[in-house]
Amino acid sequence: MIRRSTLLKAALAFTAVAAMASAHADLLDDIKAAKKIRIAIDLGTPPYGMTDGQMNPTGSDVETARLLAKDLGVALEIVQTTGANRIPFLQTNKADIVVSSLSVTPERAQVIDFSVPYAQILSVVVGPKTAAIKSFDDLAGKRVGTTRGTTNDRLATESAKGAQIVRFDDDATLLTAVSTGQVEIAATAPSLVKVIRTNAPQRDIEVKFVMKAFPLGIGMRKGEAKLQTWINDWIQANTANGQLTAIQKKYHGD
Repeated sequence: MIRRSTLLKAALAFTAVAAMASAHADLLDDIKAAKKIRIAIDLGTPPYGMTDGQMNPTGSDVETARLLAKDLGVALEIVQTTGANRIPFLQTNKADIVVSSLSVTPERAQVIDFSVPYAQILSVVVGPKTAAIKSFDDLAGKRVGTTRGTTNDRLATESAKGAQIVRFDDDATLLTAVSTGQVEIAATAPSLVKVIRTNAPQRDIEVKFVMKAFPLGIGMRKGEAKLQTWINDWIQANTANGQLTAIQKKYHGD
């Protein structure tokens, strides 16, 4: 027979677990009560996230986060992250949500929840205007730079058969390599073209073709249905009124 004290201990343990689950069951209410939302943003991926001349955060994701916090009626705390730490910061409760050029993929959707798309990010191949490049087949025998471990790296590796993939540790190093002519062709995001045209106009870089388009979503921990619903409604409203589109055009052009 199970002793009464054992049953009592089990009941108390269950009550404690239920109380903890209840306390963390509604992040949206917690954010409103704290009057602050912690949003993880990578400030090293211009023009999505970066700092201006006065070292203030700026970029399309920064403005998106500011608009979200404003409409939610709370203060914004930017939690600076890196591409590799975006999801771990959610899982370890260092951030409430992620607004950081986070493309929606089936693999990521297994561990976090996404909002409906608020923008899209393109994976492209860029090169000199004079280069006759229209498809992956045209990259055979050519050196193609990319950022190690990114979606761009994966797409180029899988599809550019016969190309020599030259991997750099981050976007800044890749940018320098293309700007200085270390590599002329790159698998990257269209935003790189704008920066290179500014920093090294003599390279005459343009987008040659699109490898793939990915929807960008706002990431959040699993099980936050109320927060997810609020964010989805917010995205749909601000897409309809043009505010999210205006932010994208401001930083990424047409």
